[in-house]
Amino acid sequence: MNLPNKITLSRIFLIPIFIVLMSVPFQWGNLQIGNAVLPISHLAGALLFIIASTTDWIDGYIARKHNLVTNLGKFLDPLADKLLVSAALILLVEIGLAPAWIVIVIISREFAVTGLRLVAAGEGSVLAASQMGKLKTWIQIVSISLLLLHNWPFAYIGFPMGTIALYAALIITFISGYDYFVKNWHVMRNSK
Repeated sequence: MNLPNKITLSRIFLIPIFIVLMSVPFQWGNLQIGNAVLPISHLAGALLFIIASTTDWIDGYIARKHNLVTNLGKFLDPLADKLLVSAALILLVEIGLAPAWIVIVIISREFAVTGLRLVAAGEGSVLAASQMGKLKTWIQIVSISLLLLHNWPFAYIGFPMGTIALYAALIITFISGYDYFVKNWHVMRNSK
């Protein structure tokens, strides 16, 4: 249990706090941003989500710089990302800021890739995240952050950047999932 793995675990432990901030109707007031109203509890949840998401970069940087990459880290890091992103996407549907069908497609891809990783683990292999998968995660994080912030700062000019970013995340999620399966299909083909 090295430092990068502890940072990854901290990301997982922040998820329940994030869920509470976004789903419990705290009466902390609202901020008016353009034509949108941003509850302060959503602002707090968004900031926590952004901090938790940043730990993804930090743990990876430390692991690579100090040669602390482990199989546990290769497993935990993408799992933590999937849990955080899935929780955020589901909450966005609940508060009416994301279409359910997009969230279903994105989460389905995550389950499919996790299934492939489990098959690989059963065969004694660990499949690390690809560069395209990392790009997918960051686009998802940007889109989720914008939506959690009720499209701030773009709400001031009425530009739906959060929605556009969510569609971009949907596209790259599909492409990266396809790429992941193409590159690792041998795991399924050779499994016992």
